Amino acid sequence: MNPTHRFRVESPVRLDVLVGRALDLSRTKAATLIAAGRVHVDGRPERASFIPAEGAEVTVEVPPAESREVIAEDIPVSVVWEDDDVLVVDKPAGMVVHPAPGNWTGTLVNALKGRGQGLAAGGGAERAGLVHRLDKETSGLMIIAKTDRAHRVLARAIADRRVVRRYAVLCWGHLAKDLVTVDKPVARDPRDRRRMAVLTTGRSAKTDFHRLARFTSVDLLRAHLHTGRTHQIRVHLASIGHPVVGDDTYGGGGARRLMALPPKRQFLHAAWLRFRHPVTNAELDVRSPLPRDLRDSLGAASEMANLIAHPDPLEYLGFYRVDD
Repeated sequence: MNPTHRFRVESPVRLDVLVGRALDLSRTKAATLIAAGRVHVDGRPERASFIPAEGAEVTVEVPPAESREVIAEDIPVSVVWEDDDVLVVDKPAGMVVHPAPGNWTGTLVNALKGRGQGLAAGGGAERAGLVHRLDKETSGLMIIAKTDRAHRVLARAIADRRVVRRYAVLCWGHLAKDLVTVDKPVARDPRDRRRMAVLTTGRSAKTDFHRLARFTSVDLLRAHLHTGRTHQIRVHLASIGHPVVGDDTYGGGGARRLMALPPKRQFLHAAWLRFRHPVTNAELDVRSPLPRDLRDSLGAASEMANLIAHPDPLEYLGFYRVDD
């Protein structure tokens, strides 16, 4: 049986636009579902151009996605922690997390399958083992579930905000104060499907930003995700006028040479995870120091030789302090 999604109309706009926003689909894909008779408004099929009234119930029957075999590849994986149920890896920048059109090989999932280990199947072949994701150009820690039981428990823990995820991020300019919370809904940008945007029709999203250091033209922040929307940190910082350094998509890609960043790299690193083991319930604390390219960038931004000389500049700046 195909999954059915239901939602109420909050503001009257075209049906294909509503379905696209609600299910994170392109307008073309939403229109295809409508033309196939898989979308009903208050129990009746309608055209893509139909504008439902506020409060109307929209139901969408989503056919199963086509899948293809995921090839196991011999790609090195940096393993930070592992047992029979859970794996924590340190993903490099430039690696796509899972296979998708345009990236069927060379992904983290291809690499994980190449290790010859069991992976949770709950997310489908293309997302085997994945509990959460990182953007292609974001480096750092990811939790991988080896068993379906571990996947269920960890996915619920993330949904209940019991997995603590901390990111190191360099943003342009200076925050108004040392602690800034951005609580703004995020959705696919209707004008450019490759981007996300702050939209009132989006899904709730909340991020805390703690300033660790203030340099001449940038701030070094510790970002705490309360939710895990696509591009959340990047969109939230751009929305307050302080885009991530090196982020070409959201306005922070200029002055790369000034910040000693390589092409396409953004200064965003998933540096710290705290969570309970899905089977033993033991508390795990896993950390990833800044990779070399971001250490070099931090050195250029800070002009502090003693900071970069430290074995872990994030520890030196109090990144791992438990205060929330």
